[in-house]
Amino acid sequence: QVELVESGGGLVQPGGSLRLSCAASGFTFSSSAMRWFRQAPGKERELVAGITSAGTSTNYADSVKGRFTISRDNAQNTVYLQMNSLKPDDTAVYYCYAVRGLFGYWGQGTQVTVSS
Repeated sequence: QVELVESGGGLVQPGGSLRLSCAASGFTFSSSAMRWFRQAPGKERELVAGITSAGTSTNYADSVKGRFTISRDNAQNTVYLQMNSLKPDDTAVYYCYAVRGLFGYWGQGTQVTVSS
């Protein structure tokens, strides 16, 4: 049924870049605002970025503003997170989230590790 499949995580050096992808199925993707969250061990899950259903508006956590870019391709049912100038503090599991009422849909998460 509903599925959010994340990919693109991995190991990268500080200052490097990664692009995360989240492929959605089983619901009307084009009607759903999308978000990226992240969670490091022992830390609270935090909102990283959000995008409206049509992709006309975006928002970012202060910690990633100017470095990360969220985008979407509704024809491909996919949301992306371009991550540049990565820092060790960006190390976390990154989760895709579809806004659907009070409780939306979560992806399985993809690990991003920033280390030299």
